[in-house]
Amino acid sequence: MSDDGTDTDAAAMGGDQPADDPERAAMLRDVAREVRGDNDESERVAAILFRVSDLYDPDEETDPESIYRNMRTILQVSERGTLERDRD
Repeated sequence: MSDDGTDTDAAAMGGDQPADDPERAAMLRDVAREVRGDNDESERVAAILFRVSDLYDPDEETDPESIYRNMRTILQVSERGTLERDRD
């Protein structure tokens, strides 16, 4: 929740672009590095955190919908074990 009483996380979920916040981006990336491990699940969680951190990075051009579509594709590929085009 921001100082003016608006829920900034809720706004992000609604498709609105959150404000640039380099400190939040750095914190999310630090957490992503910490959770990244040797298994697929921790790699996926780290990837999600890295992608979400891009929302707050003023040097990145992305939006919540793009991140959602990108992560949905990654999770679908992980579930299938391969890209659809690579299947025999």
